Formats: sequence, C-alpha cells, structure tokens
Amino acid sequence: MSERIIPAAMQPVYDKWHFAPAVRVDRTLYLSGLMGTEPDSTVNKDPKTQFNRMFTTMELILAEAGCTINDVVEMTSFHLNLAETFAAFSAVKDARVPEPHPAWTAIGVHSLLLPGALVEVKAVARIPDSPTTG
Repeated sequence: MSERIIPAAMQPVYDKWHFAPAVRVDRTLYLSGLMGTEPDSTVNKDPKTQFNRMFTTMELILAEAGCTINDVVEMTSFHLNLAETFAAFSAVKDARVPEPHPAWTAIGVHSLLLPGALVEVKAVARIPDSPTTG
C-alpha cells in the first residue's frame, strides 16, 4: 500500500502538476524531483540560494513523513551546467546533509523544466522506527 505525502504548502503544486512530492511505500519514502524554487515558484539566480532552497523543500517533505535529512539513503541530482555549478552544489550539500552521507549520483542534463533552474534532485529515504511501528 502507498501513501501520498503532500505538505500543505505544496498542495497547489500537486493540484497543478498532478504529482506527489513524495510517496511512502512500507518503510521507504520516494521523493519526486525537487528544484530550488521560491514559494512563488520563481527561481533565484544565485546557485547557492537555489540549492539551499531545494534542501529546505526536501526537509519540509521529509518532516511531513516523519523523517529528517539523516534518513536519506540515496540522492540523484540532475544538473544544468554541471561543471560550472558542481562545487557550489557540493558545498551546500555537505553543509546540509550530515554524515553518514547517502549514496549520490550527479548527472549533467541539457535542460530542466523551469527556466533558470540549475538542479533537480530526487531522493529515497528510510522511514525511521517509531514507538507505534516497532
């Protein structure tokens, strides 16, 4: 059985684009591709601002499912201009994602959906044990 994870702030995105920010299947959480968009759906031109915003959104979704960034076990990042932005993304990732670091694959792409977006990240997290689930 699966459960859609949709934080209230992301309901308009679900309604407009018809995809869940995350789906829980048993003890695994699958996060959809996330970009560093502002609440008004714009994209800041500063790479570090975009990357931090993406991790903030990721943390919002994880929290809705009872997880933290520490529960992420795998990330795949899709980068526009990978060579130019990789160092900045890595610095933000290392500041936001503590050890032990998850498995990670970085892929350079030709384009992303939103103009100005530099990265899209999807992730998989382990849903931690709780007193009610054993």
